[in-house]
Amino acid sequence: MEVKCNNMEVKCNSPLETARVWASFSAMNTPAIPSLPSSPSVVLTRKLPPEIEARFSDLFTSHLNASDYPLSKGQLIKAVAESDVLVPTVTDRIDAEVIAAAGPKLRLIANFGAGTEHIDVAAAHAKNIVVTNTPGVLTEDTADLTMALILAVPRRLVEGDRMARAGGFDGWAPTSHLGRRVRGKKLGIIGMGRIGQAVARRASAFGLSVHYHNRRQLPAPIETDLSASYWEDLDAMLRAVDIVSINCPSTPQTRHLINADRLALMGAESYIVNTARGDVIDEAALAHALEAGHISGAGLDVYEQEPRIHPQLLKRENVILAPHIGSATFESRREMGEKVLINIRAMIDAHLCPDRVLPPGAVP
Repeated sequence: MEVKCNNMEVKCNSPLETARVWASFSAMNTPAIPSLPSSPSVVLTRKLPPEIEARFSDLFTSHLNASDYPLSKGQLIKAVAESDVLVPTVTDRIDAEVIAAAGPKLRLIANFGAGTEHIDVAAAHAKNIVVTNTPGVLTEDTADLTMALILAVPRRLVEGDRMARAGGFDGWAPTSHLGRRVRGKKLGIIGMGRIGQAVARRASAFGLSVHYHNRRQLPAPIETDLSASYWEDLDAMLRAVDIVSINCPSTPQTRHLINADRLALMGAESYIVNTARGDVIDEAALAHALEAGHISGAGLDVYEQEPRIHPQLLKRENVILAPHIGSATFESRREMGEKVLINIRAMIDAHLCPDRVLPPGAVP
């Protein structure tokens, strides 16, 4: 029996010898797994929960950000030039220029968060720098907030709170502060990943019918489990539903996915909620649609120019503005920190990082 690999030819006299030769060839052709020193230099760009920072300090040579101010671009460049591991958050723009400044020690960008649109993953991959994230642990908390906004906006909950605090509550009246019933309405989910599916489960429990638009239709068993109806045509779905929930990632394709034309497709008694990424909605167009009465209200947790909020949205009583708190629970933050620690520990042990993020089409 002959085994050939990379123009090499080896004759084998038994199946066992063949297996050994194949194992040798496989080892020769498998790229080395990046590794870290036993106590790597780790830079945390923001303040994390105390128990997580304590773990970092115990396990690694960690550089904390006690002030919690976002690092400047110059500070990020200094961090990647000197450290083995960078632990950024969504507030840090790790672009190609920052990655180009990375020193030879930098092996891992362990993002504290699920989304990685603020990191040039392709540039990192080209420099053999691994990027990881913290998927899964944010799902339920973000879905909870999404559902809270789906309930609170039509029922004008925050408007009522402001009125009561301002002394405007004069007692119950039959026509005072009327909102709209949620049960029986049609919810249109844009982006049916982990969070979108978690929102669908909650919405069904509250009596909404679930509709969704996604890059790909879900397998039939999942659709059945969620009682969800797929719409290939986003515009058609927007015309049909009463409440829209945005749960898709930020990509060049989803930037301003909801623009003036698509907002015009929604009915005057419809609502929109966004707990995904701010640039999916054209905020200027949303502000105009609300002012013109083309839609009835909005619930936002993310913003196009975050932390800046469009000034016209700040003036609207029918908009709930949350300060990007989708995953802001004690439990979620701790679990995100544990995910980061696991990914760093895996690389120290020369294992594959469990939450590696690759650019489209890349091979690990």
